[in-house]
Amino acid sequence: MSVYIQNSLTRKKEEFIPLKPPEVNIYTCGVTVYDESHIGHARSLYTFDVIRRYLKYRGFKVNFVRNITDIDDKIINRANELKVNWQELVNKYIARYQEDLLALGIEKGDFEPRATENIPDMIEYIQALIKKGYAYEAGGDVYFEVRKFPSYGKLSGQSIDEMHAGARIEPSELKKDTLDFALWKKSKEGEPFWDSPWGKGRPGWHIECSVMSQKFLKTKTLDIHAGGRDLIFPHHENEIAQAEAASGKPFARYWIHHGLLTINGQKMAKSLGNFVTIKDFIDEYEYADILKLFFLSAHYSHPIDYTKEKIEETKEGLDRILAFLRKTSTNQKSQTTRTQELEEIKNKFISAMDDDFNTPQGLAAIFDLVSIANKNINNLEFISSAKSLLLELTNIFGLELREPMSSSSSSSSSSLFRDIESLVAKRNEARKRGNFQEADRIRKELEEKGIILEDTKDGTAWRRKL
Repeated sequence: MSVYIQNSLTRKKEEFIPLKPPEVNIYTCGVTVYDESHIGHARSLYTFDVIRRYLKYRGFKVNFVRNITDIDDKIINRANELKVNWQELVNKYIARYQEDLLALGIEKGDFEPRATENIPDMIEYIQALIKKGYAYEAGGDVYFEVRKFPSYGKLSGQSIDEMHAGARIEPSELKKDTLDFALWKKSKEGEPFWDSPWGKGRPGWHIECSVMSQKFLKTKTLDIHAGGRDLIFPHHENEIAQAEAASGKPFARYWIHHGLLTINGQKMAKSLGNFVTIKDFIDEYEYADILKLFFLSAHYSHPIDYTKEKIEETKEGLDRILAFLRKTSTNQKSQTTRTQELEEIKNKFISAMDDDFNTPQGLAAIFDLVSIANKNINNLEFISSAKSLLLELTNIFGLELREPMSSSSSSSSSSLFRDIESLVAKRNEARKRGNFQEADRIRKELEEKGIILEDTKDGTAWRRKL
């Protein structure tokens, strides 16, 4: 069996064949760190975490990069609004974002590059585009000349004239064409800046992703580029133009876009009082499996509407799974032998996920498994096999399946994050002192918490166990 993906570029469902199987290079657009991450971000983060997990399950070697935009107009404006240093703002919300990832049980990327750490590469990239005739400098800004790239619009399916009519375009008298977009922006008085051949300035948003995706995946052509449907135009369209103009090669072979999230049928906005952060959700419902199951109930490409009623329904579904696991917790583990019935459920799950990651059907297979297992609850060998399969499939969905703690004993995601960071720091100090016995003890303590340490030349990184 093969995996099939609905490719946003071709608007067709296509068999997934990476350039160099079994290796798969995936890039997803991450967060812009100027505010708390909300449950719309959570859907994006979780969707691509599930896709990553499933491709690994199917035997692919996945290289996964998710960036952090840490310089942007929104960041500068928010810092000015709060009267704080922009770097202070960025560092605060990067820490909050990492706490959210931990609370959601979402793996970090193999690389999570920050835009500000890769500006020399962006400058070099822009210089190459100017040299090739695709970009021009004007008054300290540098723009990409859209009409020089004939296939502009192929992802969004729009003509240039249609884009002129519908796009939100930054006005500038310096542009040759209103659709031309900024590769480099001249910094205004008091704004952060980096030196460049065109003067003091900073990169445009779009160039960040083109540069960092190719740099950290070490390829000119990605296997999969992923993001929200709202990024198709202009962000992803502009990424394609920059990257393909620079390299002369296809930028990404498969484009995956998830649908957007609404709250009670409305767009989420602070002004409407319906802004739900990831922390808000965890504080109210305690842990992330409820939110994950809610996301799994809709195909990733479809919109999803968040309501209290749907979350309560989702909790009931989770309770069914947990109730089965409670029944089996005291059973002695016997030899597991997969029956034909269980193999059919597993195959149903795989067939659903092979078909453009159809999580609603995959979830239905899991609930079928629970129903069948409950009917055979006194058959210990069958139950042992069913439980093993249940944990195998729910692990692909990144479900923790732990019992919620009482509110009095629960720890916030931020305190958990700090605890892990503190233990990592203590281990590093023990290693510096040559106390390797203590360092090993701390490593084992973290492993028991499901945290894996990776010692690199840049220091010690940690991640949750897949």
